[in-house]
Amino acid sequence: MEFGDKDLSIFCGELDKIGKWVFITKHGLVLSYISKHPRSTTREIALALDFTERTVHKIIADLEAAGYLKRRKMGRSNTYRINPDLPLRHETTMDAVIGDLLEILGWKRRRTAKRAR
Repeated sequence: MEFGDKDLSIFCGELDKIGKWVFITKHGLVLSYISKHPRSTTREIALALDFTERTVHKIIADLEAAGYLKRRKMGRSNTYRINPDLPLRHETTMDAVIGDLLEILGWKRRRTAKRAR
């Protein structure tokens, strides 16, 4: 079944009536954004995701504490690095790793070149 523009606007209007919710949590959205923009500032992340800077700071702190994210200071800014090998946090999804989810959301995993011996 294909949707035309009119069908899509009707569908979106119906979704607005039942309330707004998303499939990915704020933590997932921040991590996904950082995976694609590792040199972003907290302000840039907040503006892109329509979150407050305070919320983004808290989420980044949570992700760092859990080991999903490492922050490296580069002058006055930060560069973030993701640990793609940690499992998703819910007990029903712990057999998948965060890197798999991020790849589905458009992250390009950095491939390390094999060194010649």
